[in-house]
Amino acid sequence: MKYDDASWHYEGEYPADLPPEAGATHIGMFLAWMLLHGFASNDVQEDAAAELAALQRREISGAEFLRRVCDEALTDGEFSDEGNAFAAAYYLSEDGEGYGRYLNDYTATFDSNDNDSLYRIDDSWDNYDKLAAVIDERYGEWLAQGRPASL
Repeated sequence: MKYDDASWHYEGEYPADLPPEAGATHIGMFLAWMLLHGFASNDVQEDAAAELAALQRREISGAEFLRRVCDEALTDGEFSDEGNAFAAAYYLSEDGEGYGRYLNDYTATFDSNDNDSLYRIDDSWDNYDKLAAVIDERYGEWLAQGRPASL
C-alpha cells in the first residue's frame, strides 16, 4: 500500500519556484518519526542500515531518506506491522482514499493552511522536533484508544 508519494505533490498544483524536493518534506518528517521510534520494517533495517544510522545521527533528514531509500514513496514496506497500523490510522483518511489527521496536524503545527505554504516548510530538525511532539501525542491517543483503525 502506498501512503504518499512526493511526485503526487510536485506534479500537481505545485509552487513553480520550489524544487521538487520540497514536496517530500511533510512525508519525510512522518517517516523520520516512525523510523526513529522503532517502527522500521526488517527490510529497511537490513537494506538501508547505513541510511537509518545517518537518520538517527541526524545527518540526513527524513525527506532525504525518503528520496535515497524509498524512491520518494512512503509505503507499507517501510514499517513494521505495528507501524503500519498506526500509519494507516493517522496518515490516511478513514476511507483510506485521502489524507488523515497527520496532514491536519502538520499544517496546524506550521500554520500552513494552503497548498502553497504546505511546501514551504523548511526541512529542518528544529521543525521535525516541533512536529514530533504532536505525533507523540497522537500515538499516545491511538494507544489509549485501543489502536483504532482511524484517529
